[in-house]
Amino acid sequence: MKRSRDIEKRSEINSAIEELSVLVIVKPEEDHEAGARIPTKPFLSLCYMVLQVLDKVGPTMAVLRQDIHQNIKRLEAIHESNPLTNSNLVEIFKSETSKGNGKKRVSGSKSFVWLTRSLDFTSALLQALLVKDPKKNMEQAVQESYDATLKPWHGWIASAAYRVAIKLVPDTKTFMDLLREKDEDCNTLMEKMEILVSLLVPFLEDIHCILVSLILCFLT
Repeated sequence: MKRSRDIEKRSEINSAIEELSVLVIVKPEEDHEAGARIPTKPFLSLCYMVLQVLDKVGPTMAVLRQDIHQNIKRLEAIHESNPLTNSNLVEIFKSETSKGNGKKRVSGSKSFVWLTRSLDFTSALLQALLVKDPKKNMEQAVQESYDATLKPWHGWIASAAYRVAIKLVPDTKTFMDLLREKDEDCNTLMEKMEILVSLLVPFLEDIHCILVSLILCFLT
């Protein structure tokens, strides 16, 4: 409970930075998946932080937010069913795939992949706003981030719903104001967001490296 109260006191950006700072994953040795490790609970804690950031974007992210929440809950239930064995997302993926369950719509493997894609979207959005062009229109930033990360995996229904909702995004200033802590200036917020990006980008690169290794392993 104390951890939950502490998280509530911090901004979403600070919380995400803290989660990433202590989240250590182990990449596969050479071209084999043996030894690869992505700790389940810290990964899901980071995803909860992403949910809070997406809340600031508004109704546009409602569908995505619901999907993230469902995928988090699914992986939490899997973890709780066997906390020792399922403390590593890689082992969940390997176990389900070996049993032929990995491709099922409600599998933990699918949830893990979709949560990774949601983190890809968040990383792209932060970079679009801060790294490439801090003055970029918010609607443009969200659209470009969606096109680059989530759209290739969405069906026409999800894509159509998103095109309608994109008109509801706040302007960039409003979004930044919602993310800022009390009495925090915009420059400080931008510095924190850049720190978050600097941690999130290599983290996601490592996860994609592990996913590619796992997929190749089970294809051969």
